[in-house]
Amino acid sequence: MYDKSTYLADHPPTIVRLEIKPHFEALTQQQKQYAHHLSRASFAGQRVILAQISPESLPIYDLILSLHKACNGNYKKLAEGTSVSQDDVALWLEYAAQFLGNSGNYKSFGDSKFIPRLSLESLKTICSISSETEKLLGEALKSGGGIYETEEAALMHLGYPDQGHMTTYYPDSPSITKEEIQIIQDVMESVDLMPENTRVRKEEDGNYSLLIASGVKNPPVGERDLGDKSSLDLTGKLQGKKLNLVFGDHLNQMAAAALEMKRAEKVALNDTEKKMLEEYAKSFGAGSMNAHVDSQRHWIKDKKPMVESNVGFIETYRDPHGVRGEWEGLVAMVNLERTKAFGKLVEAAPSMIPKLPWSADFEKDHFLSPDFTSLEVLTFAGSGIPAGINIPNYDKVRQTEGFKNVSLGNVLSAKAPNEPIPFIRPEDDEVYRKQRDPAFEVQVGIHELLGHGCGKLLQETSPGVYNFDVKNPPISPLTGEPIKTWYKPGQTWGSVFGATAGSYEECRAECVAMALSCDFEILRIFGFGDGTVDIDGEAGDVLYAAYLSMARAGITALEFWDPKSKKWGQPHMQARFSILRTFIDAGRDFVVLKATKDDLSDLEIHLNRNKILSTGRKAVEAYLQKLHVYKATADVDAGVKMYNEITSVDEWWAEKIRPVVISKKIPRKVFVQANTVLDEKTGDVVLKEYEPTAEGMIQSFVERNV
Repeated sequence: MYDKSTYLADHPPTIVRLEIKPHFEALTQQQKQYAHHLSRASFAGQRVILAQISPESLPIYDLILSLHKACNGNYKKLAEGTSVSQDDVALWLEYAAQFLGNSGNYKSFGDSKFIPRLSLESLKTICSISSETEKLLGEALKSGGGIYETEEAALMHLGYPDQGHMTTYYPDSPSITKEEIQIIQDVMESVDLMPENTRVRKEEDGNYSLLIASGVKNPPVGERDLGDKSSLDLTGKLQGKKLNLVFGDHLNQMAAAALEMKRAEKVALNDTEKKMLEEYAKSFGAGSMNAHVDSQRHWIKDKKPMVESNVGFIETYRDPHGVRGEWEGLVAMVNLERTKAFGKLVEAAPSMIPKLPWSADFEKDHFLSPDFTSLEVLTFAGSGIPAGINIPNYDKVRQTEGFKNVSLGNVLSAKAPNEPIPFIRPEDDEVYRKQRDPAFEVQVGIHELLGHGCGKLLQETSPGVYNFDVKNPPISPLTGEPIKTWYKPGQTWGSVFGATAGSYEECRAECVAMALSCDFEILRIFGFGDGTVDIDGEAGDVLYAAYLSMARAGITALEFWDPKSKKWGQPHMQARFSILRTFIDAGRDFVVLKATKDDLSDLEIHLNRNKILSTGRKAVEAYLQKLHVYKATADVDAGVKMYNEITSVDEWWAEKIRPVVISKKIPRKVFVQANTVLDEKTGDVVLKEYEPTAEGMIQSFVERNV
């Protein structure tokens, strides 16, 4: 039996507002119109995200909006004349806010389900306010796992369907296996058909449908990625079976997104943006991933726009197989002042990358100098908002053409008042609170630009053609011998490392940040110190806060490890746990976890500040070297084995430390975002903001009309 109480919705959730008004108001009318249409395109995919989470997410979403309309936003009405208390209504609002903040009933950070704290009987009474809300509650109860379902422990986490976990990337296909999914992936890879905008359904006749997101059910042949092909022959165990291409998944949403991209094209600020938007519209309308790749080629050339955006099926973390993308849409304004430091970091990158623990053989021939901006988010349609982004994820673009980095300033700075900070010693509290934000900004900057931006994949790019000297292969720093593995034609980093790829890559980027944040020249770029080594000065404080923050994240990561399934639910946290393990395994009392009480409730991190530059950096670089070389050489066996070992959770962590973490966990922030309203007659765009409350969160979605 497992503790179902751990799956109750946060009480109360931490609700904060994304502050954007001064940055939006500074735009010209044309820029505001451009931002408006991109925001509408982004939020057009809101129901796509819900459909990608669980079968019950869509009816729960509709129930939240319908209840709001039924009481006209006056939630006191929901309890009047019934046995339901205002406390029950408040619990419903808390659940609704957390649901909307995560775009579904599984946490965006952790992939575990959460359920309402009010009883089902109370919710039924609340929903008796109208026939529509009663009907929607019925759908939310019977769809998939259901809003209150907790009996099936495996269903409480996202994962492969044949292991009993929840996923809607393989809808109505409980028997589809990991092996079958891999065969389908291999066949798609063989014809260069990208999987990001697809889902797979196993049909009753034994064949399979590849559901392709598109705004029309029968796209023009010339706009399809495989032309007139309507099916693919499967291989291996599935020999004789077909993979049938079915267009029109998320039909209405994709059509709406494509339309808004065409409207945005009319007010685009330059020709590069027009070409980008044209490809976006083609991708969402016709279901072409090739068009989306081309949109990204134009996007990386749109340098330092005042309105930055990126929309599509982007990150593949939530697909258990790690290849299908979740819908995401970003629209933001550039913060020119904060962007200056990132520009200096870009300039310094070519001199910083050689300091990493591998030779030039394992690095790109030329650093592809990207745009790196600090953004203030207007719109982020997705299941969760990150602090920084490095995209595009397509190897064919980022390895040879470039990428962009963004740091999301108003996400980084958003704070709940009087936020407790477990596991930090009282004597470290002051410096940690003062420097954690600067340290995190440094970490995000290095992580996105140099972490995700560095490294070469050694490839056979086409039959007989290599991007390295195959007759004299590079010498591995791990073995002292020539490398024996590399990527074959058609293979990508994601397709080779599969479900491990996301967390593994985040870990590699985090380790780059930990290693290079020890360089006081980088700290100087961000405005700390004069570049000389001074572990006791302000720059040293920032470095100390960075290492403390990573150690603390490694402990709190255990919240996202499920003892029942022995499964990590969050890629970044799995990565941070492994880095904490690296700190501890470095020895020499570099990092020690101490407690005086038998139940470990006063657990604290003791980090030796004077050993960061020696013991700490050396341990991180040794770990980073392995992560990097295994990735660069497609050595999936060694890489996955190492990563699984260092992220395994033994009895001490599971039974002693994790209960303390759970008892001290702090609700993850959910963000209330503004809306934009366009006056069709005057062309004026008005920004509408909402209070950082559950009611404000719901109101924002009601008025978004998605």
